[in-house]
Amino acid sequence: MKKKLIEVALPLEAINVASAREKSIRHGHPSTLHLWWSRKPLATCRAVLFASLVDDPSSHPEEFPTAELQEVERQRLFRIIERMVPWEATNDKAVLAEAWTEILKSTDGHPPVVCDPFCGGGSIPLEAQRLGLEAHASDLNPVAVLITKALIEIPPKFANRAPINPDARRKDLSAGAYPGAMGLAAWMRERALERIGYLYRPVRLADGHEATVIAWLGVRTISCPNPACGAEMPLASKWHLSTKKGKEAWVEPVIDQAARTVRFTVRVGSGIVPPAPKTGRGANFRCLVCNQTATDSQVKSEAIAGRMGIRLLAIVADSDRGRIYVECNEEQEHIAESAKPTWRPEAKMPTNPRWFSPPAFGMTTFGDLFTARQLVALTSFSDLVAEARAQTITDGASEEYANAVATYLGLAVSRTANSVNSLSVWSQSRDQSKNLFSRQAIPMTWDFAEVNPFAGAAGDFAETTESMARTVASLPATVPADVQQRDATTIEKDNVLFSSDPPYYDNIGYADLSDFFYVWLRRSLEGIYPQLMSTLLVPKKQELVATPHRFDGGKDEAREFFEDGFGKAMRRMRANQQTEQLTTIYYAFKQSETEDGEDHNGNLDTATASTGWETMLSGLLAAGFQITGTWPMRSERPGRATSLDSNSLASSIVLVCRPRPNDAPLTTRKAFLGSLKRELGPALRTLQQGNIAPVDLQQAAIGPGMGIFSRHSKVIESDGTPMSVRTALGLINAALDEVLSEQESDYDRETRWALVWFEERTYDTGEYGRAEVLANAKGVSVRGVEEAGIIQSHGGKVRLLERKELDREWDPATDKRITVWEVTQQLIHRLDQKGQDAAAELVARVGGLAETARELAYRLYTLCERKGWAEEAGYYNALVVAWPAIRGREFTLTGA
Repeated sequence: MKKKLIEVALPLEAINVASAREKSIRHGHPSTLHLWWSRKPLATCRAVLFASLVDDPSSHPEEFPTAELQEVERQRLFRIIERMVPWEATNDKAVLAEAWTEILKSTDGHPPVVCDPFCGGGSIPLEAQRLGLEAHASDLNPVAVLITKALIEIPPKFANRAPINPDARRKDLSAGAYPGAMGLAAWMRERALERIGYLYRPVRLADGHEATVIAWLGVRTISCPNPACGAEMPLASKWHLSTKKGKEAWVEPVIDQAARTVRFTVRVGSGIVPPAPKTGRGANFRCLVCNQTATDSQVKSEAIAGRMGIRLLAIVADSDRGRIYVECNEEQEHIAESAKPTWRPEAKMPTNPRWFSPPAFGMTTFGDLFTARQLVALTSFSDLVAEARAQTITDGASEEYANAVATYLGLAVSRTANSVNSLSVWSQSRDQSKNLFSRQAIPMTWDFAEVNPFAGAAGDFAETTESMARTVASLPATVPADVQQRDATTIEKDNVLFSSDPPYYDNIGYADLSDFFYVWLRRSLEGIYPQLMSTLLVPKKQELVATPHRFDGGKDEAREFFEDGFGKAMRRMRANQQTEQLTTIYYAFKQSETEDGEDHNGNLDTATASTGWETMLSGLLAAGFQITGTWPMRSERPGRATSLDSNSLASSIVLVCRPRPNDAPLTTRKAFLGSLKRELGPALRTLQQGNIAPVDLQQAAIGPGMGIFSRHSKVIESDGTPMSVRTALGLINAALDEVLSEQESDYDRETRWALVWFEERTYDTGEYGRAEVLANAKGVSVRGVEEAGIIQSHGGKVRLLERKELDREWDPATDKRITVWEVTQQLIHRLDQKGQDAAAELVARVGGLAETARELAYRLYTLCERKGWAEEAGYYNALVVAWPAIRGREFTLTGA
């Protein structure tokens, strides 16, 4: 078999830099077409597809007979990838043509169809199309199907056509100069404003002028549980409106003790902001009148009984001085109360608290997530989609074209709902509203922003459609594509290359969360897609997610369901795969996560390998695949250490798979362990050189480890039984720990002592005697470690100095006893407190010790994670994640 480039080498850092950068790109990026919860970066997908189709030079010894010539050719292919992955290259015809030439060369002029049976947000099939490949995508989720249709199926059908808009035709505009959806979106906005504009009147300012309302800021309320009080309690988590320098504003509650009432006034400028009534975690709030606390259970009881209300706190308005905050008046309150929705989505939300908090507070239907005014607005926009479709046909479009335009308008209404709901909050640091889905859940919020969809700001329908039009204009729209609603276990394709991002066991409840959008999409588009939207909610019975709440809380039943379904999908992919083609699977599930429970004897049982990885790998191997490559692809941007969650994966692992030969040999446990010892160390070094984040190291190590395991038909245990995937994962984890421990030989003696002491006590004080015993074992003295400047020893007690206690004027050039420990801690402190430039300046000064310090950060992260020290682990992860940027700044600073 010819080895493909992805099975040998990749310019991993270039791919990862481009992938991480995509998180900051908005204009024209497919993520702005419609939200999807785990969209893979385009750069990653493009590189993976290209490298899966292009031969590695070692496959052509007749052309490249020596290792040196092979490496030269490999570097040439790397340069194509490096030019191809930046965002600016998404429509670079020259580099894409170059990539297409290489693909044709390696596939004898007959490239395979790319198939993604779990298409989700559509990144993989979109990048297949961009590379010139025919793409077939499918998903069971109708929201995913619609998003992917809008990205790859609809655009090629209508590319380069003249606009339908009558005004544009009269002006004889060229094709593409006036995208049809933009004209009808403006038409929809005007019609909606005519019908419901009375609900969005300007606010009258104190000087008599009127100002457009950007948002109404509200707060939920209950009655005080104190029988002697009974006042209306605002459940406010904060009073701040704006914390921008020079634009500070806040709400100040004015309490009338006699009447037991609270009104709100707006203050601006400098001043003391009163403490908010929210106390501690959970729904605990203090009554502003009597100071009694309503507990979490009392708030829930009131809310479930239907006695949770809403009060307007303030209004954000647009003035000639920019955004201003004003008090809400009776006129504005009456306007809000006058909204009378004629329809609301009555579908019930799941009661799974992991993803849905509102049901615990009486908000049980999707309609409960919107104010009356928001329901009127979204319903009006939904109704206008059908009217816009009819107008398109009247203007001379075909029915198919009209359906396409309506699809984008329906997606625009759905996307608008992400801002126009009563759970979106106001960002006081940015002076704008934040979308509901900042994470993969629907949380409960107490203060919220009701944005104006006609104000020209975040949540404005016209702004939404304009942003979507920019995305559509940037799509390749070249090769026909096919997108269907289909169960992944029913695939039937020929000459296909599979590349997919399947569900991550139970990480994300796609179908449950998609219902939020589906209820609006169905209202807008059911007439166009009657079969796709035949169900009241997104289909869930066949969704491959191991969610116990669908099995009455049964974890075993949920696991068995996922195992069975995933196994069937992998077997169908294996049955349809050509022998010479690869399959690439993206996976991002935290490896070696701790799952505490009790075994059958009632003893504490802590798992050492995650069920998600075990199930996925078991399905792959049982289907007849072997793993021939593994690559960590970064999907998150680095941030300050204190803002990072050390338990949040920064990368997806791309597993490269081939059909396992039918004559694959057996091996023994002893031989498997021997192979792990020989091969995992070099593979780990390669991953570290590629700057994989420490948080991803354990899951990335699965690749080379399972590559060894999967190249055999079975690994036989000493008792003659086949080794399980779970056992193999545990052995891979143990081998990884051993490799990391062996790297300690690179460290100085003081650092090796500090590692042991840190593992025992972190920064707590310990006995001098114990410190001296450890020091003797490492060939150093406590006094010597103290002279190195990393501990404090006094009165028979010893402790490691915390980062903030280390010498701030430390100069490595004058330090007579420099240690890797101090270099690492100083780098972290400078990165966290002063940023990447300060860290880069220190890297330049410590020279070769910088790389050893980065290596120590891996070791310390692993140690902290095992101990459960999440906050401390986050600092070591942050240093490694920021390393490429630090090195880049070092280059600039030194002029190297």
